[in-house]
Amino acid sequence: MENRRPPELAAPLNLKFLSDNLQKLLEESLGINSVGQLLNYFPRTYLAAGELTALTDVPLDEEVTLIARVQSANSRRMRMRKGKLLNVVITDDDAGRLGTMHLTFFNSYAAERQLTAGTRAIFSGRTGSYRGELTLTNPRFSLLDEGEGGVDEHLRPVPVYPATEQISSQMIRGCVSQLLDSLAHSQLNDPVPPHIARRDRLMNITQAYEMIHRPAEVEDAYRAQHRFRYQEALVLQTALARRRAEVRSEEATSRPHRAGGLRDQFDAALPFTLTAGQQAIGKQLAADLAAAHPMNRLLQGEVGSGKTLVALRAMLQVIDSGGQAALLAPTEVLAAQHYQSITRTLGPLAEGGMLGGAADGTRVVLLTGSMSTAQRREALLSAASGDAGIVIGTHALLSENVQFFDLGLIVVDEQHRFGVEQRDALRTKAAAAPHMLVMTATPIPRTVAMTVFGDLDVSTLAELPAGRAPISTHVVGLSENPRWIDRAWARAREEIDAGRQVYVVCPKIGDSQLEADTSDALELYEGPPANRQELTSVAELVESLREVPALADVTLGVLHGRLDPQEKAATMAGFSDGSISLLVSTTVIEVGVDVPNATLMVIMDADRFGISQLHQLRGRIGRGGHPGTCLLVTQLEPEHPSRERLDAVASTSDGFELSQKDLELRREGNILGSSQSGGRSALRFLKVIQHAAVIEKARSDAQELIDADPALTDHPELVEALDLYLNEEKEAFLERG
Repeated sequence: MENRRPPELAAPLNLKFLSDNLQKLLEESLGINSVGQLLNYFPRTYLAAGELTALTDVPLDEEVTLIARVQSANSRRMRMRKGKLLNVVITDDDAGRLGTMHLTFFNSYAAERQLTAGTRAIFSGRTGSYRGELTLTNPRFSLLDEGEGGVDEHLRPVPVYPATEQISSQMIRGCVSQLLDSLAHSQLNDPVPPHIARRDRLMNITQAYEMIHRPAEVEDAYRAQHRFRYQEALVLQTALARRRAEVRSEEATSRPHRAGGLRDQFDAALPFTLTAGQQAIGKQLAADLAAAHPMNRLLQGEVGSGKTLVALRAMLQVIDSGGQAALLAPTEVLAAQHYQSITRTLGPLAEGGMLGGAADGTRVVLLTGSMSTAQRREALLSAASGDAGIVIGTHALLSENVQFFDLGLIVVDEQHRFGVEQRDALRTKAAAAPHMLVMTATPIPRTVAMTVFGDLDVSTLAELPAGRAPISTHVVGLSENPRWIDRAWARAREEIDAGRQVYVVCPKIGDSQLEADTSDALELYEGPPANRQELTSVAELVESLREVPALADVTLGVLHGRLDPQEKAATMAGFSDGSISLLVSTTVIEVGVDVPNATLMVIMDADRFGISQLHQLRGRIGRGGHPGTCLLVTQLEPEHPSRERLDAVASTSDGFELSQKDLELRREGNILGSSQSGGRSALRFLKVIQHAAVIEKARSDAQELIDADPALTDHPELVEALDLYLNEEKEAFLERG
């Protein structure tokens, strides 16, 4: 037979065996416009052709593909218009379930001729409901009990593809099958290097495409999925390894440790001893900063683990070498907290050139959008002249008119709050590639870190400094007992009478149901419509708390992202100095706010927050040596799925365990794209929680390939796969560091 050369996978989908209409449908409905995209449009599941689908499990108002037997078929002429109406009842009685579904066909002579009682067929369409019964109207169908392939052919598993109303799973299956026929005598380029394929006994790529789209038995499809799972992991990890190599090839100004400098003076003045973790990571950062290529490191750790102190020591090392450090924070409240905390911690070392300041001290300045013109001008001048060694700010740091004398280190706090373009804008303000440290208090499971942040070196602060008190967390279910909310306010009064302070957190600011505190990047969980309750707002709750007898004479404060900056600062100052006993707030207090005297937190409508956000919020209490209590108030019934999140948070204070649970509950989402909360993943077969071993192996293999051949000159097939797989959206995740 003639050995035909396969079409290029990236080639436009202008294949002769597909009609113009089919190609148009593929492009418009599914976004498929190349050979590679069609080959890689994999089935989402498989139907056993010898078994009937359980009709009682079929969902309403969704595109479905199912196998059933015709129980009866009756046609009649329509009264109001010309033609015939065919009513078909299908059943799954072979499965012993006796489920039925009603199908309606208008003027379908093929259906009337072929769908006779006893016939087995595949049906596809969008389910509807009529008088409480599931229905399909004019569904697409193909017979299983007869055909050119014979009986054996129709016992093969039936691949089911993600379909739309415009193009059915059967139509997609036909297109893919014709494409496979055209490639039957071709050998496709395989991105998996031959020595790895031999080592792991992976089938070749042509065979894998055949088995995943046209398996003789379902085990064939699973074997093909295993092969593509490793290929997906290898391509992804190779992209990350290549990115790491590119960063390391860039030139950066070396910022070595200077004996007797600001960092040593700071260490000598510390009233406590650094934890073992802080010391170890400090040495890592010191070595990174001394190198001639940019540091690119992710520092993660529990709330209160001392990440900011570790970052501050790195900033001082850069200042000792003549450079500057910029700290980018997501909110003005957090930026102000960092400014106050760092200047207080540095003491005279932050008063360089001022009366009473250290002789070789530096300056710390704050730059936010709400500052007055005079304040802003002074901060800009300090940054541009080099007088300020540390510049702390929000998005205002990204403005075009912000310049640095010698920007050597960028520290990004709560990195998930910033986009790629924002971090890139700050990078461009440095003469040479700056060192980069990104921090997160949201613990990341190791497999996620390897996949999503795989181009970064990851450091983890696992231990908490001495003096952190335990926090007990309880679910307050108002559906079980509405009076428990009264006990929560009585508990708040007990803490206040003991000289402590209380946070109360609400999911929204005012009266509008949709009015979230967007300045605080709040991500509410939108449950099913029937379960959506009126959310508690800051404005409403403050008014109602003034009428609660248990809280009589208690000084209340209000804090949210839409307050005037001066009012926000005054409120935080009042809560910090104890003049405000109970603070009603949105999640603006989620990160960075440090009031050691706060021991109780009441989170209203806690079911509307994610696991990691609840864990972050409760990290605001128990910071002063006194035990903390967090109450998760919910109106949902105990059996509601969202209660599982609350039970998980109440069961453990281990952030890494919770982040794993969060990922399992929410699904992985599109971790390579913009969606992060349960949407369909851009990863087809790779599940970062389930397939840790595959990711580990692929990461090791990818690093070996890049170490031996940085340009992948000897692996053009892998380069082709990188170009095909990593489109612009997926490529963006490589810049997260």
